[in-house]
Amino acid sequence: MPAVFLRLQGCPVGCPWCDTRHTWEVEPENQVDPEQIIGISGDKPIWAGYDEAQLVALLTDGRYSARHLVITGGEPCLYDLTELTRLMHAAGWRCQIETSGCAEVRCDEQTWVTVSPKVNMKGGLPVLSQALARADEIKHPIATERHIEELDQLLEGQPLPREPQICLQPISTKKRATELAIDTCIKRNWRLSVQTHKYLDID
Repeated sequence: MPAVFLRLQGCPVGCPWCDTRHTWEVEPENQVDPEQIIGISGDKPIWAGYDEAQLVALLTDGRYSARHLVITGGEPCLYDLTELTRLMHAAGWRCQIETSGCAEVRCDEQTWVTVSPKVNMKGGLPVLSQALARADEIKHPIATERHIEELDQLLEGQPLPREPQICLQPISTKKRATELAIDTCIKRNWRLSVQTHKYLDID
């Protein structure tokens, strides 16, 4: 799906396999002018300050043909995204948040929320019941049976009022992790979530 990614700076979770470690810290010396941050790629820890009105103006000025906004990070739910998502929906866009579930999810009701629960990470943060209850999709990264057991424990007794889709995503493109995800999804009628950009070599 054509999409614009809005990557927010800062993350206290500390996933060992994270491929965006440059987003973890919000260091003052890495702040740059807003226009310097648009469309960059690579592992630069630079960031810029925008308010909601500035972001909406930027995203809707005609430079992007996509109308789907993925808000990710870092950990995007360190920020209150209610006004931004409300304004973007009013402008005719769809919004999606990708979160670890370790911070309260604050967004417009129409926003699609993907919780990718990070259990027992270096940061020591719990996955919040509020985040799981708000999830439209629970996408769990797995490599071994232990990761599936962690998800089972996390969801046990957890009310899920939105009846989210449950997806397993192999942490790597390695055969063992992929086969485990496929087998488990078939057994449980869950969905397989494959990071197709890695196979297609899309940055």
